[in-house]
Amino acid sequence: MNKKDYYEILGVPRDASNSELKKSYRKLAVQHHPDRNPGNKKAEESFKEAAEAYSVLSDANQRAKYDRFGHSAVGGGGGVNPDAFSDFGDILGDMFGFGDIFGGRQKRGDRPSRGQDLRYDLELDFEEAVFGLNTKIKIPRQDTCSECSGSGAAAGSGQVTCSQCGGNGQTRYQQGFFTISRTCATCQGTGKIIKNSCNSCKGIGRVPKEKTLELSIPAGIDHGQQLRVTGEGEAGTRGGPRGDLYVVLSVKEHPFFQRRDQHIYCEIPLSFSQAALGAEVSVPALSGKEKIRIPEGTQTGTTFRLRNHGVPSIGGGKQGDQFIKVNVVTPAHLTDDQKNLLKNLAEISGDEIHERGTLFEKVKEMFG
Repeated sequence: MNKKDYYEILGVPRDASNSELKKSYRKLAVQHHPDRNPGNKKAEESFKEAAEAYSVLSDANQRAKYDRFGHSAVGGGGGVNPDAFSDFGDILGDMFGFGDIFGGRQKRGDRPSRGQDLRYDLELDFEEAVFGLNTKIKIPRQDTCSECSGSGAAAGSGQVTCSQCGGNGQTRYQQGFFTISRTCATCQGTGKIIKNSCNSCKGIGRVPKEKTLELSIPAGIDHGQQLRVTGEGEAGTRGGPRGDLYVVLSVKEHPFFQRRDQHIYCEIPLSFSQAALGAEVSVPALSGKEKIRIPEGTQTGTTFRLRNHGVPSIGGGKQGDQFIKVNVVTPAHLTDDQKNLLKNLAEISGDEIHERGTLFEKVKEMFG
């Protein structure tokens, strides 16, 4: 039976580079690996063909012989080049987590492992975000068991060699012409098992606890920003370092102020006389009450600025400003004296005004 051309199996041209060979083999290994195609003989055969082709073409000497003389020059194409085993381990070990492939590199589960990072959501009032504050928060997390110091073993019992893997931390099995190692399911790759579990943590080595932390919120923090507290996440395993805590902040809306970056915006009402004649009015500010001068003839929509009355910069830069927009309010209910004064003003200004009845009669004449 004629064997397939190795280049055809990998789907690469005959002048393909080593990186192209590896890329193609990686793709085929993922597609046809027996673990992803259980019971599929065709996929298993394709996987073996790709491995055989890559083992030959990835070796410069073997490839040169194959290019010149074909399958007969590489042992009839029936074997896998041992020099390529390290490449198989790199490719398949990373993709499938086999750890040790063909007796190559070994991954042990007894190494220290860093603890998980934690997230804490903290809600702030508008003023708290602007001015900052010191507060306390309670964090539920996994801490190292104090009774067994994280070993998971009862006092005086210790650990014994795992009988399943013989202390190697891995179990091997044959997959076609591959010998593949996997993390031992009994000892989770540590090579040891606990003879008598700790009563406090039940052999896990960690216990749930609640930690109270003092937290300093810097002035000027904004909605959606987060603070990183190094080393306040969950405890690591086997003596590994703690993870970190990320405090994600949300800021409540203010009924009067609006924030845009470091600037504060608000709106205030002005009476007709204040806008027309000018006035000095008090306006709310983040620091209390401030006075602004309204010039004569101010129109509705005019915006005034209070410099350095906005939000401070977290980095210590320039503080933002406060912007005040004025809205001139037309009175809805007038006394007779107020009406007479406005009529006099209209006459002096040359403005045409109409009594309600007079205007209605004119409209009736136009359309009646």
